[in-house]
Amino acid sequence: MTLAGKGRAFALSEQELESFRTNGFFGPFKVNEPEEMTAAWRRERLALMDRSMAVYGDEAASSGNTNISNYDRHLDSDFLAGHIGRAPIVDRVVSALGPDVLCWRTEFFPKYPGDEGTDWHQADTFANASGEPQILWPDEFKEFGGTITVWTAFTEATVDNGCLQFIPGSHQQMNYDETKKMHYDPDRINTERKGATRRGFFGYDYRELQKDEDFVPDESKAVSMVMKPGEAIMFWSTLMHASHPNEGPGQQMRMGFASRYVPTSVRVYPDTESIEEYGGAVSLERFGSVLVAGQDTYGHNKLVDRTTRGHVFRDS
Repeated sequence: MTLAGKGRAFALSEQELESFRTNGFFGPFKVNEPEEMTAAWRRERLALMDRSMAVYGDEAASSGNTNISNYDRHLDSDFLAGHIGRAPIVDRVVSALGPDVLCWRTEFFPKYPGDEGTDWHQADTFANASGEPQILWPDEFKEFGGTITVWTAFTEATVDNGCLQFIPGSHQQMNYDETKKMHYDPDRINTERKGATRRGFFGYDYRELQKDEDFVPDESKAVSMVMKPGEAIMFWSTLMHASHPNEGPGQQMRMGFASRYVPTSVRVYPDTESIEEYGGAVSLERFGSVLVAGQDTYGHNKLVDRTTRGHVFRDS
């Protein structure tokens, strides 16, 4: 893939793109001023308590599945729908992925005082929980895989309250086999310890997917992504990433919002009608990807038009 963001105000330079390719991440960079994001999140977190239009609302709420209920709120929130298409984000993603880009998923990542850190992991097809790929790249791009995640700090993210960690360059080799299936146990949440750090994976143990059972991530190479509200970091999902625990008490809740992007050539949730994770399942009947840049000439995926208010669904 070549530099595709020319003419866009926030496009990556050749040097920045090379750094992204080498390290697997770019940033942090500013999307909103800290005061602007703090005020917006104070307002919007209350609005998001209304799940009447959420695409997984009733199913996720009735099952108690808070993880899936955090998915894809950009499909009912105008604030989040606008966020995923912000130029400081999309221009940089286009630089890496090419001119035609979908946002296929968003997720909230809260970390409350006392919460364990998220364990080291990589995601290529996002089949880690169900064993079924959630994204599939075309054969002609076999050297690629995964998704570009843009993780935006809606609150301050520090080492003490649970900011992200990366191992630079680790996206070049997958250490996990996502065709294996992890086993969900909610009793694992906030009870795990990996070495000297409290780390878990939302009720799963990511080590069950290791190709080499003796593999241990080299945390001596890890870097911590301290971020202000309104800053974002862009990274390949195949990069080894984790987060610190929120050490609490006295720490604020850390809130991150992840938007995930792929080229329009990628198939999203191929041959599946539901998301099966965290001990439950929700229907994809009301789901659709959002075209944030360019055109979709492939027609692989159902699209949602979030350029207007409310839900306007169409099939490609």
